Amino acid sequence: MLFFLARRLIPNCDQTASPPVRTAYGALSGAFGIALNVLLCLGKLVAGMISGSIAITADAFNNLSDAGSSLISMIGFKLSAKKPDPGHPFGHGRIEYVAGLLVSLVIILMGVELFKTSIGKISSPKPVTFSLLSAGILLASMAVKLYMYSYNKKLGRMLESPALEATATDCRSDVLSTAVVLIAMVLSHFTGLHIDGWAGLMVSAAILWAGYSAARDTINPLLGQSPDPELVRSIQQQVLSAPEVIGIHDMIIHDYGPGRRIVSLHVEVSADGDILLLHDAVDRLEHQLMDTLNCETVIHMDPIVTDDALVSPLRTRIAVLLQESIDPALQIHDFRIVTGPSHTNVIFDAVAPFDFRMSDEALKEEITRLVREMDPSLYAVVCIDHA
Repeated sequence: MLFFLARRLIPNCDQTASPPVRTAYGALSGAFGIALNVLLCLGKLVAGMISGSIAITADAFNNLSDAGSSLISMIGFKLSAKKPDPGHPFGHGRIEYVAGLLVSLVIILMGVELFKTSIGKISSPKPVTFSLLSAGILLASMAVKLYMYSYNKKLGRMLESPALEATATDCRSDVLSTAVVLIAMVLSHFTGLHIDGWAGLMVSAAILWAGYSAARDTINPLLGQSPDPELVRSIQQQVLSAPEVIGIHDMIIHDYGPGRRIVSLHVEVSADGDILLLHDAVDRLEHQLMDTLNCETVIHMDPIVTDDALVSPLRTRIAVLLQESIDPALQIHDFRIVTGPSHTNVIFDAVAPFDFRMSDEALKEEITRLVREMDPSLYAVVCIDHA
């Protein structure tokens, strides 16, 4: 239904990287979520009054908080679409992350309140009345929440939206918590056991976990998490596909909100190439990455010697030596040599993973030792980089 409406109401709905399209999807999803959650809240309030179940009533107010979360997401999408200004030259896209964090805090708050209420219910248990109407309302609620989970999950991936991903996580936990409430009501009816409070406790645990998961997923991009490996691979493949490019290193990806990335990287090109032709090739790559991946890109050219009878073979020998003797993940770049009367300096950067088993200092010492053992006339001047 949501995507049917999107095709009717949102012009160019397939262009999900476009800020106006993202905003329209956010508004439509938010309005849809508010309407469904308000209906679910009313239905569960009726079921709670009929059955006298504190867990069902608490679940109803959880749906009301979900409506508030949908409203926060709508506002977040609207604000994130604001154009850059002098105070925020890279735009306002990270507001979506803030909106997702607020949604997760609302989820956690509801979980805490339900936990407190459930403890009181365990201390002073009351009988729960079973009715087919209450059971039917809970089953219908689970079906609606499964539908909301599916479209929020799909939309969150389409738009790369942490706020919608958080909403989808909340919907999934709602399905589980409602199932627990329904099972508790049925068991109470047939066994006479007063487990309503314990069911509420389980629901609160599910809600708190959903809130924690959503908060974690929205805090990470705000702090500056590592980029999506698939995005890194796509950039590398496109850059290395240019015949002028020999190698790539020092890539940095800045995330200013979904669909708002700034990339900087170094490409190795032949020192004998025509500088104007190489510059034109780099310009083409920058435009290509903008068109295909929506990345503002700055590319720095590093000229390297490709036909020197000494430099090229020596670079290959040292690269193979480090990979075979230390770790296959090690790479080198910016390789050059400075010859002298008593020894030759080989100068290069070595790139190690962040979780590398050796410290930077130990790695530098090991590389220096291996190069000297390979050829006593060589002295390695190494700078350790991290991927």
